[in-house]
Amino acid sequence: MPAFRQVDVFSSEPLLGNPVAVVHDADALTDEQMAAFARWTNLSETTFLLSPSAPGADYRVRIWTPGGELPFAGHPTLGSAHAWLEAGGAPASTDVVVQECPAGLVDVRREERLTFAAPPLVRSGPVAEPDLAHALRVLGLAPDDLVEAAWIDNGPGWMGLLVTDAETVLACRPDYRAFDDLKVGIVGPWREGAGPDGCAVEVRAFCPGYGPEEDPVTGSLNAGIGQWLGGRVLPSSYVAAQGTVLQRRGRVHVTRVDDVVWVGGDTRTTVVGTVGLGD
Repeated sequence: MPAFRQVDVFSSEPLLGNPVAVVHDADALTDEQMAAFARWTNLSETTFLLSPSAPGADYRVRIWTPGGELPFAGHPTLGSAHAWLEAGGAPASTDVVVQECPAGLVDVRREERLTFAAPPLVRSGPVAEPDLAHALRVLGLAPDDLVEAAWIDNGPGWMGLLVTDAETVLACRPDYRAFDDLKVGIVGPWREGAGPDGCAVEVRAFCPGYGPEEDPVTGSLNAGIGQWLGGRVLPSSYVAAQGTVLQRRGRVHVTRVDDVVWVGGDTRTTVVGTVGLGD
């Protein structure tokens, strides 16, 4: 049976981040087995580690939600790299792990904490008025709450909304029945000195058609926010809080260096074992 790890991502404290299920040595598994196991775990994402097929990659990963497969996701990238290294994976470079996924090759730096380079956006630019009106309506936001909106899709499909402040983010009460296929993230700044642990912004991510209605802590969304607002509206380096409403304590470290956004977070293994997938 394949080895298994469940890794908590984006929190330095136990059980307060976002867990990802990681199945090792998954080359022999079928799509049907992967999809069924992802539905069974019922986590935001479940990943499967495979032998690399692209030159330069250390390993290949497939990322599944209970609703289907994603080309890229952030907390599964950090959790998968953590699990692969902990299981004895030896990268070609001592400082960088290179992950292969449908979105391409993703560098994961080994520093104080694991940090991935945000992949290029596959969709960016302004949001059409009907789409924006729909997003505001399902989130229960007034037009005056909104500062700026943009597509910040690096694979999962995110629409980003910058609102006036962190309190507006925390007060949001979405109507999940009306979301349709919408995946939307909202971000609002904390007043200087008011954010928990010195965090600059509060973030929330809503994707009810693909897994949990609200994702606890989201690397892909924070990567898109950093590409959209980092060094312009937000500092070039900052920490985002996420998961507060869900009683999590996610901390996402975002740094923009030239045109590259790096997204990092603490990772720790919470479960180790093997999985039986109906063999």
